Amino acid sequence: MEQPRGMGIRSSLGENPRNGSNLSNESTCGIQDDFLTETLPAVYSIIAIVGFISNFLALWVFSFGSLKTNSITVYMKHLAIADLFLALCLPFRVAYQKHSGPPALCKMIGVIFYVTMYVSIFLLSLISLDRYFKIIKPLQQFRIHTVPFSTAISGVVWLICIATMLCFLLNSSEAGPCGHKCFHFKYRSNTGGVLNMTAVTIFFLLLLFFLYSYGKISLRLHAVSLKKTQQHSKKMSTRAVIKTFVVLVVFIICFVPYHMVRIPYILAQVRIISEQNIQPLHLANELVLCISTLNCCFDPVIFFFLSSSFKKSLLDTTLGKLKWASQNNQRALYVR
Repeated sequence: MEQPRGMGIRSSLGENPRNGSNLSNESTCGIQDDFLTETLPAVYSIIAIVGFISNFLALWVFSFGSLKTNSITVYMKHLAIADLFLALCLPFRVAYQKHSGPPALCKMIGVIFYVTMYVSIFLLSLISLDRYFKIIKPLQQFRIHTVPFSTAISGVVWLICIATMLCFLLNSSEAGPCGHKCFHFKYRSNTGGVLNMTAVTIFFLLLLFFLYSYGKISLRLHAVSLKKTQQHSKKMSTRAVIKTFVVLVVFIICFVPYHMVRIPYILAQVRIISEQNIQPLHLANELVLCISTLNCCFDPVIFFFLSSSFKKSLLDTTLGKLKWASQNNQRALYVR
């Protein structure tokens, strides 16, 4: 006789999800990845390759290129470092999507994964704040625009995110039938739920800042465009809009879906939401988490549009290498 919908999860997790003995005695994980078992490894593999190559090239340009160092380039360099670490984490998510992995390694990869995510969120916020002051108050000089301050605040962002994620690591998830899986739904204590919800709250506060600041920037750019009648000036205004709003677009696409799903997901982890909703929440969480990793592919696009010196240095580096390779090939043919 066919079980009613949701009973598979109920029977695997135990009738009473608060009963730790029932959970630990179950050997079968009732929360399945379904179609994600094959889809996520393929998508993560593509993102890892594109993200690693593009951010490695970006770091090469930041370190050895001819671009001038300013506050924006400092933030972008740290953003490329975070994205490179994220790209290096993704092969482990590919490897352990179907199979169990060493618990210590799984926790370490999880910590690095979320550290890089929130470092990226804070750095994008700092880039937006930098742009906001430059556009709204162009005649004033703020500390955020200086290289020493931007370097120091970037280091503070790394320290805060690492320290916070270590708290998550120490507050381990509760044992359960899916505890043997690396990246999977797990019940959490109330303390873990509060920590997770605090991170979500901080994100939405930053989102409100984004919406406010970009609303003000949009009004300012619109007012400037009304005063410009020449075609060249209009093109310059269009470039300014693209340079400004590319950060907002990437921020919303990559991180908003994840944090929206995160709210009911955390409530399910602390058993406030019924266990019948765990299966769809797990699938939704895995999908939006995958979308969030697109950030490591989109950030180099931000570098290209946001910094004209980065664009010039990248093109000079790339064209220079192509020219050098072409000359070497010609010499080899001549020797033959």
